[in-house]
Amino acid sequence: MSKVIVSEFVTLDGGIEDPGGAEGGPYGGWAFKFEQGEEGMKFKLDETMNAGALLLGRKTYEGFAAAWPSMGGDGGFGDKMNGMPKHVVTSSPLGDPVWNNSTAVSGELEDVVARAKEDGDVLVAGSAQLVQALLAKGLVDELRLMVFPTVLGGGKKLFGDTSVPALKLTDSKPAGDTFILVYEPAG
Repeated sequence: MSKVIVSEFVTLDGGIEDPGGAEGGPYGGWAFKFEQGEEGMKFKLDETMNAGALLLGRKTYEGFAAAWPSMGGDGGFGDKMNGMPKHVVTSSPLGDPVWNNSTAVSGELEDVVARAKEDGDVLVAGSAQLVQALLAKGLVDELRLMVFPTVLGGGKKLFGDTSVPALKLTDSKPAGDTFILVYEPAG
């Protein structure tokens, strides 16, 4: 059965705002100040190559769509990102999507997730508001966190005010300067 897998870059204080710095805000650009090592690169490659689809919030989609279409051509990570179906949770039309295989979806999250799972495992990245809604509704099967050794002290937080049921640690490993933690719902 297909799973919903949330994968996030996160700081020690739970920050997830603008890890790459593309948004230009006061909390952006922290992730690439640290080395992920071969372990981290392999982890991100494997999770992407094994995913059947992306499920993204509108803002994350727009950031990804601005960068990814020009990447790829080597049969690897970029080609996979560009080729897989992308389900964008939004209440407004996407217009003419600049990123191929992108579809705007709306409605009840349970239905959106069920449709996305038809493509295989669903990978969710960034998309703070969407992730919090998925967690609140118990729709996340696995939570993969790449924890970076920094504290933002503000900005968007992974869990925000969302109440999350207990989680069970299923894997942990160092990856360069970061640490990878994998959780599943405990119940």
